Amino acid sequence: MSENKVTLESKLTVVSSRPVKSGKTHKLSGVDHAMGYHTLHLIFYYKNEEKWFGSFELDPLRESLSEVLSIYPTVTGRLAREKEEDGGDWEVRCNDAGVRVIKANVDCTIDEWLSSSAFGFDETQLIAWDDMPHDTSTWSPFRIQINSFKEGGIAIGLSCSHMLSDLTFASSFFKSWSQTHRHYPISHPPFFNPITPNNINNVPNSSSKPQTIITSSTNNIVTATFKFPSSIIKQCLSKIQNTTCSNATPFDFLSALFWTRVTHLKPSKVHNQNHSLSICRDFRKLVKPSLPIGYFGNALHFSNLSIKVQDMENGQLEDMANLIHKHLKEVTEEEIRSSIESFETRKESTPKCMYGSELTCVYMEEEESASLLYESMFSNSEKPAHVSCRIGNVDSEGLIMVMPSSEGGFARTVIVMLQEEELGKLCNDQEILKLEPTIILAGCLVQH
Repeated sequence: MSENKVTLESKLTVVSSRPVKSGKTHKLSGVDHAMGYHTLHLIFYYKNEEKWFGSFELDPLRESLSEVLSIYPTVTGRLAREKEEDGGDWEVRCNDAGVRVIKANVDCTIDEWLSSSAFGFDETQLIAWDDMPHDTSTWSPFRIQINSFKEGGIAIGLSCSHMLSDLTFASSFFKSWSQTHRHYPISHPPFFNPITPNNINNVPNSSSKPQTIITSSTNNIVTATFKFPSSIIKQCLSKIQNTTCSNATPFDFLSALFWTRVTHLKPSKVHNQNHSLSICRDFRKLVKPSLPIGYFGNALHFSNLSIKVQDMENGQLEDMANLIHKHLKEVTEEEIRSSIESFETRKESTPKCMYGSELTCVYMEEEESASLLYESMFSNSEKPAHVSCRIGNVDSEGLIMVMPSSEGGFARTVIVMLQEEELGKLCNDQEILKLEPTIILAGCLVQH
């Protein structure tokens, strides 16, 4: 295993440059409550070739963070419960308590870290996180860790409770920070109105709501990152588009590929049973009026796709891609609003696992996704070399995330979280390897 070490150097709290109005609160939605079992972690890697980053304590990076936090009061606030007579739901008290920032050093270069010789468990050292305590009054639900590599590279890890943010908001906040740092206007300013369905006002709240405590998962889940070149994905899509699905996307192909390959790693099922895939999708653009990219909270819809075991075994990969494409097209606004209402009625319940209780695939094909991730630039000429995402407390069936890649075009990064033995087999699966992916940050042995 890799022996790369990350040494924590200092810890501080960054507050906004302008104090927030006293007494301001933000009530969390039912969808937010539903995500309370999980945490969200983004890591942005930069070569820092122009030496735009120096010492954070004295650096303009800290000043720009303080400046951008002044328009994100929910990020610097603290989680608390409402009074029982008001419903007892979770809310953010915008008290300007600040964001925890940790500075760390890594004893290798960024190129060495991002090579195939680095192991996935190392990446968790680049993020700062403590589980939610019983007393949340001093607990920072957003945390940043700034990691300095040898020879100047830098990785910035942004972590938060998933109850407060989905991947889109976290990415938009990070991009806002980078734009503030460069004195550019913010592309996607924050939007703080919680989502509720039109008929949700009369839903009764429970008078007794157990405290939600986020605890670390005990599953032996590890991560690997597969980077597929644009030329290969374009070639594979051309085959699908000429046979079964003329509008097939990289997500359709890659989710079908990994779904079918992961099922081979799982215990066998009889032919009359089903293989299921839960697809997590951002619904900001799927409702009317649409929600802004900077919507604070979770705008996520989970839909389930099932296929009989014998149909998957007898079908071609193109058929599976077509099945996924049709499923995504068939998700209606009515279905999404019904799901929002259902989550709203279950606010009082302890949140359940949303990722991995059955194999879950995250859809990141919206056109803004690449912009949010790879246009988060702290200098005018350097885009991130790589962006990684991790979800905390994934259950044993696993998680597949299909994300944009630094190469652009049809290139995609697929981040897979599975049990260690299964991931080891997946990293050596010949059907995947023939597509020539570069496998990095793998928390298992890659033999090829």
